[in-house]
Amino acid sequence: MWAEITTFAHYIYGMIKIKVVNKGHQPLPQYATRDSAGMDLRANLERPVVLHPFERVLVPTGLFMALPNGFEAQVRPRSGLALKHGLTVLNSPGTIDADYRGELMVLLVNFSQEDFVINDGERIAQLVIARCEQGQFEEVQVLDDTERGTGGYGHTGIK
Repeated sequence: MWAEITTFAHYIYGMIKIKVVNKGHQPLPQYATRDSAGMDLRANLERPVVLHPFERVLVPTGLFMALPNGFEAQVRPRSGLALKHGLTVLNSPGTIDADYRGELMVLLVNFSQEDFVINDGERIAQLVIARCEQGQFEEVQVLDDTERGTGGYGHTGIK
């Protein structure tokens, strides 16, 4: 009975099983609340790393994973680090493909005027698991017309 309830909950809430190898010494990422979209990734460091203003660094997590086909993992900034310290994920969102088996690394950049020290175990980014569709391009000579047309990059104004 419990297995059926768990399976039903996973169906309703979109839970999927993700195989993870933890070669680090931090706990596995987990959701803070039932409705959280992302899980915090933690730095897995032997010693603190100083990130100078406008410098970037690749921070290891010690995690390796195998996503199911049709899914991706997105590495996103933590809002508190961005607001309070000017720290963000440089290639945001960073995409981890389902066939990648290397260590999850987080590319951080310091956009502040002050050094930022990244300590072992610090929550440095969020990981969001998402379905991912592949597309196939079909070359044509003309596209259908729409109300928007070719308008882009602020064409609708600011108010």
